[in-house]
Amino acid sequence: MNVLVLCDDLWHPGEVVVRGMRPLRKLGYELDVVTAPKDILTVKMLRDYEVIVNARGNAHSPGNSSAPWFEPNVTAVMPEDFRAFVEEGGGFLALHAGNTYSLRNQPAMAEFIGNEFIGHPPQCDITARPVGDHPITKGVGSFTFRDEHYRINLLAQDADIFLETTSDSPAGTQVAGYTRKIGKGRLAVLTPGHNCAVLESEPFTRLMANAVDWCAGKLA
Repeated sequence: MNVLVLCDDLWHPGEVVVRGMRPLRKLGYELDVVTAPKDILTVKMLRDYEVIVNARGNAHSPGNSSAPWFEPNVTAVMPEDFRAFVEEGGGFLALHAGNTYSLRNQPAMAEFIGNEFIGHPPQCDITARPVGDHPITKGVGSFTFRDEHYRINLLAQDADIFLETTSDSPAGTQVAGYTRKIGKGRLAVLTPGHNCAVLESEPFTRLMANAVDWCAGKLA
């Protein structure tokens, strides 16, 4: 399966994502990593992939974090193009930093993904628990890890929640994973994943693999 991974911003170094997703390579996934999507991606290029994994926020680059990723008439691939990619049958996984958009700073991306980022407390111990009987949580039970506990405002009324996270921090209990079907395609969200230790852990690797498979239509 050809998977495009978009990563690298000021608070989320691309190296963490690349190293953290090595277990997926060992499972046979073909990962093509792009750390400068503003200057590399084209709409035509998107069609080379079955699934896009976005693990970056709305920043041009780590060295130019004040400039946005998305600029009308400048950036070749805008949020509307990601939506069109999914509507036409593609898959899209918003991983950790890929959920840091808001209705204020990038409404089109927030509405497409289906959530608005509120913030997070300092890194803390978090327990993730599967919700319901979703294919993405197959083979995954509750597990505890140390990470940024993302707080999000769920915008998508069609969200099918499959994962919740709980901590003793002010974040309390949060939606941490859900899916949406948009047109002919599929979108999934996973909010954990700031550290290599989390990304490389067996339970989270299984969640990512299942999420990619689900987005590609390989899981019911």
